[in-house]
Amino acid sequence: MHIRRTPVSGRKVRFAVIGCGRIAQNHFDSIARHAGRAELVAVCDTDPAVLAAAVAKTGALGFASLTALLAGAQADCIVLTTPSGLHPRQAIEAARAGFDVMTEKPMATRWHDGLAMVRACDEAGVRLFVVKQNRRNPTLQLLKQAVEQGRFGRIYMVGVNVFWTRPQAYYDSSAWRGTWEFDGGAFMNQASHYVDLLDWIVGPVESVMAYTGTLARNIEVEDTGVAAIKWRNGAVGSINVTMLTYPKNLEGSITILGERGSVRVGGVAVNEIEHWQFDQPHEMDAQIGNASYQTTSVYGFGHPLYYDNVINTLRGEAQPETDGREGLKSLELLIAMYMSSRDGKRVNLPLAY
Repeated sequence: MHIRRTPVSGRKVRFAVIGCGRIAQNHFDSIARHAGRAELVAVCDTDPAVLAAAVAKTGALGFASLTALLAGAQADCIVLTTPSGLHPRQAIEAARAGFDVMTEKPMATRWHDGLAMVRACDEAGVRLFVVKQNRRNPTLQLLKQAVEQGRFGRIYMVGVNVFWTRPQAYYDSSAWRGTWEFDGGAFMNQASHYVDLLDWIVGPVESVMAYTGTLARNIEVEDTGVAAIKWRNGAVGSINVTMLTYPKNLEGSITILGERGSVRVGGVAVNEIEHWQFDQPHEMDAQIGNASYQTTSVYGFGHPLYYDNVINTLRGEAQPETDGREGLKSLELLIAMYMSSRDGKRVNLPLAY
């Protein structure tokens, strides 16, 4: 793709955030952390009270609609922290108006919508960034490094668990939550960063077989699901997800078992290296203690690190770590899981483009 936008130089990179709810606060804080190189120039929300609170907190210009913001804000990058089902239309509108786009996960709730987002940004010559802040967690960076350097030898089995809690009140807090069109279920929303690990760390997936259930919450989508996975490299494994853990979030983990090594990264949100053993010592082993961290948030601390790469990319100093095509990989896997559960059969990848 050809990027038509010139790199930002001689001034700060300007961001505008669309949707000022729960996750937007991480974006406000991340931009503030990079105040020397970036600034928040505009915010947008359809709820007047939420918008007013965001304006008061950030000092940015407030807009009641994306269309008004695109016409009136002097921004470089439009950040979408809106309900997932709105991302495609909003990303395409922003791209056609000439803005770079950053979207929260999942980038879309439908496969063809994700493809349309990438296509629209390509045609407009703008960048599309998909937020995958968990990739920046030091625990996962170390695990990725171990896999890339071949320390496991052949990988035999992979297990991912997301045992969290989302009460009915969480889904009732906004009409879009728990819907197919705007949200997606436990796999797509809460566990999407864990689905992302399956391809990013282990490699391309060959096929999936999934079951999902809505066991206790009054929602359209699943609150619980399991998927069996076969990778192209021959490894097999599973991902087990539920939002019904009693009484609070218990575990977010990935375990990799290989011919020459075994690792488990766990804690409540892949924040602790609980087991790390290989046949040969390596200098990275000294980093294990420092990589683990305490967290009160399942979001982790990756957003500021993610912004660092985006800012450097928009200044022409780096390449994007997670662009639209990279974002499509986890969306493709999610859609395959839902297709498998719906149709009761194995789904092979890649899906039709």
